[in-house]
Amino acid sequence: MYFYDNIRHKLPHIHIEYGEKKAIITIKDGKILEGKFPRNKLKLVHAWLEIHRDELTADWTLAVSGEKLFKIEPLK
Repeated sequence: MYFYDNIRHKLPHIHIEYGEKKAIITIKDGKILEGKFPRNKLKLVHAWLEIHRDELTADWTLAVSGEKLFKIEPLK
């Protein structure tokens, strides 16, 4: 979670990677802010995001306040 990047994108977001593909998506709705990502892999990320949205939002709030983050189960 790149919480110091809140100035550039101004929204809670995560950076995702698959092979050489990289993108930045919002936590709220999974909208791509930057980059490109394979559609089938993005669907998996959206499912993971739906499951972990509350945790990601809580971690974002903690992170911008300088607090320690909770570990979130990664997409496998």
